[in-house]
Amino acid sequence: MIQLSRKASLACLSALLIFAMDASLPANTAGSEIEFAGDGAGQAADGKAAPPETQSSGTNRTPTVALSVPKKPNAKKKPRVLVTSDGEIDDQCSLVRFLLYANEWDIEGIITSSSQYHAHGHRWPGDDWVQPFLAAYSKVYPNLVQHDPEYPTTEFLQSCTLLGNVQSEGEMDAITPGSQHIVKVLLDETDDRPIWIQAWGGTNTIARALKTIELDHPDKMESVANKIRFYFIWEQDTTYQSYIRPRWGKYNIPTIISDQFIAIFYRWKKYLPDKQQSFLAGSWMQPNILKDHGPLCALYPAHTGDDKGFDAGDFRSEGDSPAFLHTIPVGLRSMESPGWGGWGGRYVKVRENTWLDPVADPNYRYPDGRWYGNSAWGRSRLRENRPNDTELTQYVKPIWRWMEAMQNDFASRADWCVKSFAEANHPPMVKLAMPLDLQVQAGNEVSLSAHGSSDPDGDQLSYRWWHYQEAGSFPHTIQIRDAAQQDASFSVPESARQGETIHLICEITDNGTPALTRYQRVVIQVK
Repeated sequence: MIQLSRKASLACLSALLIFAMDASLPANTAGSEIEFAGDGAGQAADGKAAPPETQSSGTNRTPTVALSVPKKPNAKKKPRVLVTSDGEIDDQCSLVRFLLYANEWDIEGIITSSSQYHAHGHRWPGDDWVQPFLAAYSKVYPNLVQHDPEYPTTEFLQSCTLLGNVQSEGEMDAITPGSQHIVKVLLDETDDRPIWIQAWGGTNTIARALKTIELDHPDKMESVANKIRFYFIWEQDTTYQSYIRPRWGKYNIPTIISDQFIAIFYRWKKYLPDKQQSFLAGSWMQPNILKDHGPLCALYPAHTGDDKGFDAGDFRSEGDSPAFLHTIPVGLRSMESPGWGGWGGRYVKVRENTWLDPVADPNYRYPDGRWYGNSAWGRSRLRENRPNDTELTQYVKPIWRWMEAMQNDFASRADWCVKSFAEANHPPMVKLAMPLDLQVQAGNEVSLSAHGSSDPDGDQLSYRWWHYQEAGSFPHTIQIRDAAQQDASFSVPESARQGETIHLICEITDNGTPALTRYQRVVIQVK
């Protein structure tokens, strides 16, 4: 008789259970209610700066038989994402990571667009730059679906990978396959889930799509706007200010425009702390990502050595990754409000429903126009080339505080390209034996419990409860009792005022290799 290991036994049992569950699930479960809070924690009143970060710092599916389904699976309510990209080398780095997380979303499109940095005739990567990455994905896909059958097929990804407006910076006159695809997605009334539209480059193809809707379907503008969630990596052309904001601003589309992405930008060695840099160094990247992890990871364009202070294998840049890191459902609930913080950063509302980066200077005034390389606080500060710039380090902390967990998770996905389920690690499943939202009077005690949490591989779990002070409105530190235990507690301070919020994070890490982390967030409102 063959004796299975605990991990292999769990894999086989889980596969059978998932297969049975899949057979009983409805084909379409659309209709989640992912929305930005109207007035999130950390809001900057009248455009003034809000405090920066000061404190350091999902569920899992098991494999089943891969089915020949050309489209994305629909058994779960997953975030819907649509990417536009200018194909810059850091977009190529981001695309590798994006494809490794393709199981976490319903991908609505991968659209090539232009930007102020890249367009036809100007440092252009080619109209078909995505194709080698999809070809490599097709080679590792059979292994990826051993870890999660929710990975989309290469055929499906090819069907929604299209060329947008690329002729010049900000060009939005031409109707292109990419812009028309965005129109089709936005006008589809069979799925009312929000669509996270990401601009890794310029917003011009998005603008062209919205202009088509305005001209051809003006009666649909409001319903379309209600679906949209924007996440822009800077404003890399003028079309958001010249068209989207003037013509669509009345619909108050939730919009994140990020500058703190520079935490994982080309010059990360200038401002990241040493510990976080260690997860980007070639000594970590080569064994965990670049070498012996299959053809997709082999395409990852890291530094090749002797390159302006970077060594062979050093992380280059993934400036666009925060746009999708924000939507990976790791339990931080960051899609509920940009002010809550998560792997994609933490933001403050500065006008309408527009969220920018927290700046430490209380007298700082955000520009009313573009937030981009010439005006955003972090990029402007970086040009000053200050040595040991601790203010810049703190500015990008909303992203780097999660660095170890994010990189270990990336490494596990690289393993999924080449290892069986039994050989690889999978993230813990965090379940709290309590509501995630509480109303509590000042002075009362709150019991916290992570009973019900588990690990798909049978790994041991460690617990960490901590107060994410910057995400809430209560301005003082919370002392948590038994913070390293499954069950913990704290008392709401007597000084807490009615309506103030306290955000507590339950962070659970397994002891697998690499160690993987997931979370749950408890939000307490003082009553």
